[in-house]
Amino acid sequence: MAIYAPKTRAAALKRARLRRTVVLSALIVGAAIVGPQAFATDDSAGPVQLDTYTVGYGDTLWSIAADLTPEGRDVRDTMADIQKVNAMAGTQLEAGEQILLPQG
Repeated sequence: MAIYAPKTRAAALKRARLRRTVVLSALIVGAAIVGPQAFATDDSAGPVQLDTYTVGYGDTLWSIAADLTPEGRDVRDTMADIQKVNAMAGTQLEAGEQILLPQG
């Protein structure tokens, strides 16, 4: 024979309030643990110096990046840097267009 507490409206509200408090507390603890990692960065380099370049007829992103890429570095990395600096989704360029090129 089990004895149960009466199911009153006050008891139901108390249980609901307790559940909300537990869930809210868990969310706050989770945010405190994960939150700082969301703003962390491994980018310890300072600001990048930029040059403006006017695209000429027949220039491609590859040819521009190849001219900038130092010996021993991959041209694709330089292309990615140029795309990132200019917020480019693709590699298409038009003659007369001005783009930013990272120095060094």
